[in-house]
Amino acid sequence: MRYKLTLEYDGTGILGWQRQLDGPSAQENLETAIARFLGRTPLNREEYAAYKESKENDSSRHTDTFVAGRTDAGVHALAQVAHFDLDAEIDPFRLLQGLNHHLRSNDIAMSVLKAEKVSNDFHARFSAVGRGYVYKILNRRAFPALLKNRVWWVPCPLDVEKMREAASYLLGNHDFTSFRAAACQAKSPVRTLDRLDIVQTGEEIDFIVEARSFLHHQVRNMVGTLKMVGCGQIPPHDMVKILEAKDRRCSGPNAPSCGLYLNKVVY
Repeated sequence: MRYKLTLEYDGTGILGWQRQLDGPSAQENLETAIARFLGRTPLNREEYAAYKESKENDSSRHTDTFVAGRTDAGVHALAQVAHFDLDAEIDPFRLLQGLNHHLRSNDIAMSVLKAEKVSNDFHARFSAVGRGYVYKILNRRAFPALLKNRVWWVPCPLDVEKMREAASYLLGNHDFTSFRAAACQAKSPVRTLDRLDIVQTGEEIDFIVEARSFLHHQVRNMVGTLKMVGCGQIPPHDMVKILEAKDRRCSGPNAPSCGLYLNKVVY
């Protein structure tokens, strides 16, 4: 039986979604909870590395999870989607309650929002037809105490209307090489940006971004560049020149990971 989970988690202090040998990850946290729910001893990092190297794929030892988007270190999730297979059929509500029981005892803040049975041809990543992110900026002079590691603190005043004008040039189908990380492994830099809204509520500015898929660091690089527009460092229309340059050195800084949230996966 294949099960789909909708998850939220705090990315602070973890190395992102994917399991790593040198530190905690969201994937390790979830797979540890699944193992405990099934009455197994979870594989530690060294055992997991040996298990993957051996290509055993022994479901009696370990349950592999697959995810819609591999969030980076420090990035949060409001509605991440993962799937995994089990030999036995389990009531989804019991699965949700059981996993959350074990997740509560871990150091990483993670919760299962929804558990569902799905068909065996469903894949959390490859079945997705759209993804959405929210990037949060706190725009005020005072440093965030309660929102530390949850927002990008920008103390200089930002011109939201100029950022909106600049954002309009990014919508649609473009070569986003100028907003692509050097380590990006995507075969093509061309993407279609369906939505880039900038919403201000008091001191918080949210960038709501949607597309079928994104390049590595694309959202954070776009926000970092739009912040420069808001600060008056570059005019809005320069966004066209930056796109046309197809050169990462022409765009702004990579915005900090703490302000980014995966908030939507569309199937």
